[in-house]
Amino acid sequence: MSQKTLFITGVSSGFGRAFAQEALSAGHRVVGTVRNEAARLEFDNLKPGSSFGKILDVTSDDLVPPLVALVEAEIGPIDVLINNAGYGHEGLVEESTLAELRQQFEVNVFGAVSVIKAVLPFMRQRRRGHIINITSMGGLIAFPGLAWYHGSKFALEGISSALGKEVKHFGIFVTAVEPGSFRTDWAGRSMARASRSIADYDAFIQPLLAARARRNGNQAGDPAKAAKAILELIDSPNPPTHLLLGPDALKFVREGLTTLEQEITEWEPVSRSTDFS
Repeated sequence: MSQKTLFITGVSSGFGRAFAQEALSAGHRVVGTVRNEAARLEFDNLKPGSSFGKILDVTSDDLVPPLVALVEAEIGPIDVLINNAGYGHEGLVEESTLAELRQQFEVNVFGAVSVIKAVLPFMRQRRRGHIINITSMGGLIAFPGLAWYHGSKFALEGISSALGKEVKHFGIFVTAVEPGSFRTDWAGRSMARASRSIADYDAFIQPLLAARARRNGNQAGDPAKAAKAILELIDSPNPPTHLLLGPDALKFVREGLTTLEQEITEWEPVSRSTDFS
């Protein structure tokens, strides 16, 4: 595996930290974004000369391009971008606010796209690069009580798919990575939650919310093993456009595709009935 320079957003904890540590252990260089000076110094000291902490809020559009240009000039060409920064939002559609939806998209979608647009000109000029967007199995299927999160991840999936077709002839790969349930802080302190207010939903949603809370900290997925999968991904000469991580992701996405195929078949006569005769 040749040494690469990775730019990873959100390396303070969770997947971002696991990805960074595994890449550093494998001999790669990692530029990791954090939110404050203490975290920046801590990341710098993980592996001096190979780990480079940079303070960045991905929603600050005016700060992203200068930081990427600085990294390119002072640290070196970015071979791999991993858009990892993001968070979850739990709440029913009727109980969640539009402000919460906008903030979810600001971080999970607009933040990721901002970094992509800053990195792309350099990758395009070099005619090589790999953009990895950490979406979720929830970018391909949906569960009740997570609509704002699913909306953001479905959006990033669509952007990833279109972008991959636009830049493939430049030698740039785009992969959407869709983890299932992993033992990170996603369902804990990293989760924003809407206030419950409509009793009509109680019998339906309360058991689901309670079950989700019980699973936090007990998920089967190991972030360190996800990180090893990412290293295999970036070393591939022909990486996939989608990579599911975890048996639960495989199960739920396959079930979703089966249901979709059944509905398409059931309603095919109607679908075919809409052209001019």
